[in-house]
Amino acid sequence: MIDPKSKNAAARRKAFTLALLGGVCFADMALAQAAPAPAAEPEAVDEVIVTAFRKSLATALEVKRKDVRVSDGISSEDIGKFPSENIAEAIQRIPGVQISNINGRGSTISIRGLGPQYALTTVNGQAFKSSNFTDGFRYDVIQTELASGIQVYKSPTAEMDAGGLAGTVNIDTVHPFDVKGRQIILAGKLQKQDLVGGDPTGKYGLTYVDHFLDGKLGVFLGGGYQELKDRGDYLWMDRWTVSNNVYTPARLRYRRIDRETKRSMLNGALQFKPTSDLQIDLIGTYAEDKTTQHIHQQVFLFTTPSASNVVPVTVTNGTATKVQVNNFRLENNHQYENRPQSTGALTANVHYTGIENWDFKATGHYSRGSAKHNEEAAILGVNIPSATVDISNPKNIVFTTSTALTDTAQYNPSSLIRNTYPNGAFRTIDSYEDAAQFDAKRFLDWGVLESVQAGAKIRHEVLKRYVIRRDGQNTIPASYSPTMASSGLSITNFMDGEATLPAAWVSPNLDAYREALKAQGVTVYEAFDPAGSYRVERDLTSFYAMANLKGEVLSKTFRGNVGVRSESTDQTIDGYIGGAANPLNTEVKLVAGTYTAKKSYDNILPSANFSLDLTDNLLLRVAAAKVLVRPIIDSSNQLARTMTSTTDTSGVKVFTISTGQGNLDPMTANQLDLTLEWYYGQGNGLSAGYFSKKVKNGVYSQLSCPTAYEGVSLSKNTSGVCVAGNGDNYMITESLNDSKVVDIHGYEVNWQQSLDAWLPINGFGLIANYTHVNPAQSTTGFRLANLSEHTANGTLYWENQTFSARLSANYRSAYDQTSVESFFAGPLGHTVKSRTQLDLNLGYNFNEHLSFAFAAMNINNAQEEAYLGNSSRWQETSVTGPSYYLSFQYKM
Repeated sequence: MIDPKSKNAAARRKAFTLALLGGVCFADMALAQAAPAPAAEPEAVDEVIVTAFRKSLATALEVKRKDVRVSDGISSEDIGKFPSENIAEAIQRIPGVQISNINGRGSTISIRGLGPQYALTTVNGQAFKSSNFTDGFRYDVIQTELASGIQVYKSPTAEMDAGGLAGTVNIDTVHPFDVKGRQIILAGKLQKQDLVGGDPTGKYGLTYVDHFLDGKLGVFLGGGYQELKDRGDYLWMDRWTVSNNVYTPARLRYRRIDRETKRSMLNGALQFKPTSDLQIDLIGTYAEDKTTQHIHQQVFLFTTPSASNVVPVTVTNGTATKVQVNNFRLENNHQYENRPQSTGALTANVHYTGIENWDFKATGHYSRGSAKHNEEAAILGVNIPSATVDISNPKNIVFTTSTALTDTAQYNPSSLIRNTYPNGAFRTIDSYEDAAQFDAKRFLDWGVLESVQAGAKIRHEVLKRYVIRRDGQNTIPASYSPTMASSGLSITNFMDGEATLPAAWVSPNLDAYREALKAQGVTVYEAFDPAGSYRVERDLTSFYAMANLKGEVLSKTFRGNVGVRSESTDQTIDGYIGGAANPLNTEVKLVAGTYTAKKSYDNILPSANFSLDLTDNLLLRVAAAKVLVRPIIDSSNQLARTMTSTTDTSGVKVFTISTGQGNLDPMTANQLDLTLEWYYGQGNGLSAGYFSKKVKNGVYSQLSCPTAYEGVSLSKNTSGVCVAGNGDNYMITESLNDSKVVDIHGYEVNWQQSLDAWLPINGFGLIANYTHVNPAQSTTGFRLANLSEHTANGTLYWENQTFSARLSANYRSAYDQTSVESFFAGPLGHTVKSRTQLDLNLGYNFNEHLSFAFAAMNINNAQEEAYLGNSSRWQETSVTGPSYYLSFQYKM
C-alpha cells in the first residue's frame, strides 16, 4: 500500500526547512544591525575576536600556523562546547576528511581517500582502542564533551606512534592547568530525528575544574549521559542476473533499522606540579555505548525457486528496467541486535626539567575497547503469486505485489515455507594495549641545530574475537508457532514516501517467539563457532631520534625537524581448525584442532618537516616521510581463517568465508606534502597544498571461486555467485598484498575569512575548503573504496556577543563501494551518488553564565542513492531524514 501521510510529511518538512532558513536570514540581518561593532586591536587576537565560534577558529588557525607539521584542527568554543553535534561530523569540516554514516549519524572517517582502518586515532597523543576493531575507530561512541580540540596530522614526526598511513587524529581532552580558576558547568540537550516518532531524547552533562595548593594541583572531572533514537530506511537491489550484458533484477530488499542508544562518559584529569621543574599528570577516559536495534526486512527472492520466474518487460541500455515476477519467495525477517560497547584509557605522565638544558618525559598507558554483539532473528517464508518492478526512474522506484504485505492470512503457520527462530549469534570482540614510553630532549642552540631528542616505546596489543551461534535447526511447529494475526508487528511509512511501493507490512514478533519456545520448554543449543573465533597478539618496539632545526636561509626564517623511527613487530595469530559439522547446529563445525601463525618484521621510517617564512604572513611548508599501517582487520580480512553460514527459505546455505592472511606485510607509503599558507588580518587564512602518497603492499580483498573448497566442487552462476552443485552459495574472500606501487595524490585549498572589512554589518564570516584526490588504483588489485574524488565544505556564520548563526554545507562526489565496505552494495558492488548535506546552528547567550543553542542537521533531507555500473541503473535509495537538537549550558 502507499501511505499518503508520508507524502504530506515530506512536503511539510520541506516547507519547514524553507521557512526556518528564511527566518534565520531575516533574524540575522535584524540582530546584526542592532549589535554594536566590536573594537579592533590588530595585535590581540583574543581581545578582538571575543565571540566563541570566531575565537575557536582563530585558535585552531594559530595552532596550525605554529605547528611544524602539516596539520589542520578544530578547537572547542568553551569547555564542553564543541562546534558540532558529533565528533566525526566536526572532523569532516577539515580538508581531506570524509565520513561514513550509520542511520544518518557520523561514525567513521577517511583521510585523503584512505579508509577508516588506515587512520590512527589517539587521545592526548596515546592510542585509544576502538570498541570494535573490525570497523575502524568509531567516533560516534564518544561524546563531544570529551574534546577540547582535535588535530589531524597529515605529516608525521619521528616521535609520533606509527600506524597512521592516512594520518593521525589526536583528540585533546581538558587539562585543568589550561583553565583559569574554578568552573562548574551544567549542560543539557534534547534531540530528535524527524523519522522517529515519540518524544525527544535527552543528554545531560556536568563538568568541574578547580585548582588547589596555590595552583600546584589541578583537578578536572566530567561526566555525561545521553539517549538517542534514530531510524534508517533502505531499499536496494541485492542481486542481479547478468546474461548477454543485460542486468535483470533478481532480489529486491527492504530494510528498516530502528536504533536506540544509551551513552555514558566519564573523563578526569589530575595535574600536580610540586616544583617548577616537575609535573605529574594522570588522565582517565571511559565511554560506554549501549545500542539496541530492531531490523525489519522484506527479502524478495525473485529467482527462487527458478530464474524463469522473472520476465523482462522493458530493456534499456543493458538493464531490464521493468520486470514481471511470478510465483516467487518472500522472506520476512525481524532481527534484534543488542550491542553494548565501551572504550577507555588511563595515562600517567611525568615531565621533568630539573637538569639544565634537558627535558625528560615518561609515560605509562593502558587502553581497552570491547564490544558484545548479540543478535537473534525470526525468518518466515511465503510464496508471492506475482509482482512488477519498475526501476526506470531512480527517483521513484515502482513496486507492486499481487498479495498485500500486510495480509496476515498468508502467514498461516501450517502453510509457511519457512518458520525459523532463532537465527543468530553472540560475538565478543575485545582489544587492549599497554605501553611504556620514555623521551629525552637536549637543548643545544648550536647554529641551526636547536635541540635533539630521542625516545623508546614498547607496546603490547591484543585483539580477540569469540563467537557463539544460536540457531534453531528445525521449523517451528505450527502447533505452537505464534501467528501473525495475533502477534505480528505493524511496520508503516517505509521510505517516508520516497518510492511508489507497499510501504507497510506485518513483521514477526520476537517476544512472541521467545515466549512460545519457553512455554514448550525448548532451549536453543549454544554452539561455539571455531571458524569465527581467533586471537591476534602483537609486541611492538620502537626507537626514534630527531633533530629540531631553526635558522635562516637567504634571510628567511625556517623551522623544521629531521628524524628516523624504527618499528619492530612480532605478531602471533591463534585460531581454530574446523572439522565435521556440529550435529547440534549444522551452521558451525566442531573443533578439529588449533593453529598458530607467527610473523615478524622491521620498518625504518624517516621523516622531515620544514616551514619557511617567506614573509611575516606567508609560509611555505614541505614535509616528507615514510609511514605504515600494520595488516588491518575488517569484515573481509580477519587475518585468521573464519567462516559463517546461514540458510535461506529454499534450504540453500550461504557460506561466508575469509581464507585468512596472517602472512600479510604491512602497508607502507612514501609521502610528500607541499603547502603555501597565507595568514592575514585577524583570524584569516588562505592555504593551498599538494600531497602525494606512493603506497606499497596495498591490501586488497577479492571474492574468489576456486574449483573446490574443502572437497566441495564450486563454480560461478549467471549472477556471478560462487555455488556448489547442490546450490549452496560460497562467498569466499581472500586478502593479498598488491605488488604494484600506487600513487595517491591530490590537492587541498582552505580559506577562513572574516567579512567585517567587506560588509557594513559586523560579525559575518566564512570557512571553505576543497579537496581533490586522484582516484588511483592498481591494475592488479589494490583500490580505494569509499573515495570521493571531490569533497568540499563551506560554513557561512554570523555572531555577536548575544546571538550566533551558522549554515554549513558538506559535499562529496560519487564513490565506489564493494560488499566489504557496505552491506547494501551486494556482490557486484555499487557507486554512491554525489551528495550535499546542509546543517544549521543557532546560538543565544542569555548572559555570561547561561547560553542556548539549536541545531538542525541534514535540513535538506539528503539521501544516499547508488547505481550499478552506469548512473541510469538504480541500485539503492536510503532515507534517514533531518535531526534536531536544542541545548543549554550553564556556567557557575
